[in-house]
Amino acid sequence: MIPLTGWAQSEGGGIDVIDVSGPLDAGALEFMNDAILASADRGQELVVLQLNSPAVLDEDALHSLVATIENPPLPVAVWVGPAPASAYGGTNLLALAPSGEAAISPGSTMGLISPLVAGGATDPDARFPKEFEEVVMAEDTGLSLQPSIRQYLQDLNGVSFSTSSGDVVVETIEPFDDGVTLKTVTFHKPGIGLRYFRLGATPETAFFFLVVGLTIVSFEFFAIGPGVAAGVATLSLLIAGWGVVNLPVRWWALALAIAGWVILTASYQRGGIIALTALGAVMLQVAGMFFVEGSGQIDPRWWLILPSVLAVLFFFLLGMPTVQRARFSTQTIGREGLIGDEGVALVDFDPNGLVEVNGAQWRASAHREAGVVAGSKIVVIGVDGMFLEVDRIA
Repeated sequence: MIPLTGWAQSEGGGIDVIDVSGPLDAGALEFMNDAILASADRGQELVVLQLNSPAVLDEDALHSLVATIENPPLPVAVWVGPAPASAYGGTNLLALAPSGEAAISPGSTMGLISPLVAGGATDPDARFPKEFEEVVMAEDTGLSLQPSIRQYLQDLNGVSFSTSSGDVVVETIEPFDDGVTLKTVTFHKPGIGLRYFRLGATPETAFFFLVVGLTIVSFEFFAIGPGVAAGVATLSLLIAGWGVVNLPVRWWALALAIAGWVILTASYQRGGIIALTALGAVMLQVAGMFFVEGSGQIDPRWWLILPSVLAVLFFFLLGMPTVQRARFSTQTIGREGLIGDEGVALVDFDPNGLVEVNGAQWRASAHREAGVVAGSKIVVIGVDGMFLEVDRIA
């Protein structure tokens, strides 16, 4: 049972609008199912499912909700909107359920009904109109066109619905002073916990939180010691994990994304090798473009993946060095004050690498002939931009 919020706002006899958007995972579908039953228990006049979903992610929860709509305990209507909304995949079954009343806003679309669940197998025996195999504009769906939820509710006044208790004629309008008005309308959304995890409901956002979370993990490793960033990384990876579990993720693409992160981290550790950095970035972009098997419904879009990759590159090339130096520097001793200090190389230089001087890690460069390898004793001989210049102590 999904926790319901906002139900104390109406006392029965009114109208509940259940607003759920984005890919419909098991949690969202169960929320709508439980919401319908809760509205019936409170004696509501009508429930309207307000949909805007490009895909369904759980088949069992979908069929359970469809069964409820086909034999509902109270009148149930469906509105695909507001524009430009979409109802793809199994979401179509909710709008086309035979016992309900459905409408769509002009400018919205339906279709791509096969497969019912994104990434799943096609079902040639599924019962739906053939024209819904492709994207269908609102005007061609055969549903009534309703530009707003308010207009739709007004037009539902006097409409007969089939319910588990028999046919019911709904009354959405009631007298008010010298005219009429809609009955009390209450909007409901999933609880804050479910909405938090559903931030990763699309391929682009799931990929974004994955690479950002991993990048911040690298930052915490090099910055020495957990801080606020560790909490941000944890929250990001939790959202990404929800997306990986619920979305039809290609596992090889997930592995490629992690490998790209590892290569970027290794490149940073070795002082920023351009070839490795470019390879890691390309791997991330390819992984993002093929991150999910979207079946044409929720395929990742490369132009929305690219900003995530660029953000990671920016952080590795500029953000991490700047923050790391700021964290380990003081007001009285800057990099110039390190000249003459001794330290140790943490990696093999080629010709750049990472050193530890006075307990802090710094990116550094050395002559190839110096033969600086991991464990070599070094001395700081100068500062060149963002790098310390070091030499090996014989």
